[in-house]
Amino acid sequence: MHKNKVYIKFRLGVAVLLCLCSASMAEAKVKLPALISDGMVLQREQTVKVWGTADAGETVTVRFLKGKSADNVKIALPSITKGGKLKDTFTATADNSGKWSITLPPMKAGGPYLMSVNDIEIKDILIGDVWLCSGQSNMELPVSRVTDMFAEEIASYNNDKIRHIIIPKVYNFHAPQEDTPQTSWKALNQQNVMQFSALAYFFAKASYEKNGIPVGLVNSSWGGTPVEAWISEEGLKEFPLYINDKRQYEDDAFCAHIKKVESENFSRWNRSLYLGDAGLHESTPWYAADYDDSHWKTIDMFSADWGNNGLNPIGGSHWLRKDVDIPQNYSGKEAILRLGCIVDADSVYVNGQFVGTTGYQYPPRIYKIPAGLLKAGKNNVTVRLISNGGQPSFVPEKPYKIIIPSEGQNEEISLEGTWKYRLGAPMPNAPSMMFFCYKPVCLYNAMIAPLKNYTFNGVIWYQGESNVSRRNEYASLLTAMIADWRRTFNRPNLPFYIVELADFLSKDDIDGRKAWAEMRQEQAKAAKQNTHTTLIKNSDLGEWNDIHPLNKKTLGERVADAALKQTDDKK
Repeated sequence: MHKNKVYIKFRLGVAVLLCLCSASMAEAKVKLPALISDGMVLQREQTVKVWGTADAGETVTVRFLKGKSADNVKIALPSITKGGKLKDTFTATADNSGKWSITLPPMKAGGPYLMSVNDIEIKDILIGDVWLCSGQSNMELPVSRVTDMFAEEIASYNNDKIRHIIIPKVYNFHAPQEDTPQTSWKALNQQNVMQFSALAYFFAKASYEKNGIPVGLVNSSWGGTPVEAWISEEGLKEFPLYINDKRQYEDDAFCAHIKKVESENFSRWNRSLYLGDAGLHESTPWYAADYDDSHWKTIDMFSADWGNNGLNPIGGSHWLRKDVDIPQNYSGKEAILRLGCIVDADSVYVNGQFVGTTGYQYPPRIYKIPAGLLKAGKNNVTVRLISNGGQPSFVPEKPYKIIIPSEGQNEEISLEGTWKYRLGAPMPNAPSMMFFCYKPVCLYNAMIAPLKNYTFNGVIWYQGESNVSRRNEYASLLTAMIADWRRTFNRPNLPFYIVELADFLSKDDIDGRKAWAEMRQEQAKAAKQNTHTTLIKNSDLGEWNDIHPLNKKTLGERVADAALKQTDDKK
């Protein structure tokens, strides 16, 4: 063989070897779970774990550091509870699977602190009370959704001693997971506050104001999810129906097929909707400012005499137009358009210009009207409403108005009353959608199991709306979940604060209201059957026309009072 070829092969071999060595060295680096990161809060006065992965047999060293942080702020060592001892160095050796953990002694509240794990430095650590906040949409509901009631208070409050971390929404049907996708701790300030869970925010605020202890909020919640999604397969062993249901989705290829067919179905439905909607295809579209709607039907926006054929609702697109007069002194100004809540989806135009869209019924419609769009005299608001098959509607007793900022007091122009109406494209019901996150076990595996090594002061649980139709089994399911989580966290007496469902539905919906009342009884039954569980009254804070009531402040304060009372009772 030619010597140049030999030399080239030798060089290639060396390069490959170096790459393999580099990969091996990269893999050897200690890896920490998402929870163990800058800004974290560790539970006070209980042993806490630091854990992660490394190469098998690797030594891992954990130290709390004295000195100054990267921001030049002096850092002290944590104070240890009576009888405890904080060593200078804690070490562990990664086992054959690469896992390691170190248990730190109970520490008193305080911070911020620094901690190193081999070559990783974790900054801005607080010691305080850590709470697992879980459930469905009323737990998930962010601060941004309650600003109608609490805007001034939210805008004036910052507190670096309150931290919040959102567990990413993922599901897994195969096995309990070791970690979550990447996420991060956020301090309570104006940059981050709108993403905080509203209930958790007001709970933490009330707790801190009463005892001055830092608060960590781990938000692991997902709107619409039933309780069985949050229970492990082991925890559901007395409920074979749910285990058998879960087994259907263990095949990833099957799940991918479902999503593919679902996507194709929606694509066809939406294409048919678009092609059949004359409002989008006439020479003058129906949202145009100068469109002549004089031949349209005049309806009351809250009546039930539109959007149906006299007996059954009509799915598809529905167009509504309203003219409003704007005074000369507000011409050209930036404004806010409020359109309450709409069933189901909408696209909205002002004077022919698109200003916003929402894809489902629950969020409040708050759309910005840019400066220069409004004019003196007649202005037009057009709503293209999409119904998936139920009765299209505007939810009553919500704000429907144009708000024009003004010195002193804002000008408000009502949009309630009569609108012009015309059916766009009548459609059959929209295709059904598979929400895998609603299926048993999958959220436990992906959003609870990865938290098992973290130490919590307690659990705040706000869930149940999605189990009302099966309320007869809820107390048993919730009891199973409580036992399951206590086993997962190795805390037989882990406190649970169960939030009662808020009042909901019109007084005329007798059967619906009866079902919700019975569900609250099931929640109370679960709280009574289990030790170290507290039911938090919430029925009086509901809104008949909104499954997501705004008053999360009073509710948060009630949870804080109950939690602080239980803490005081332990002393």
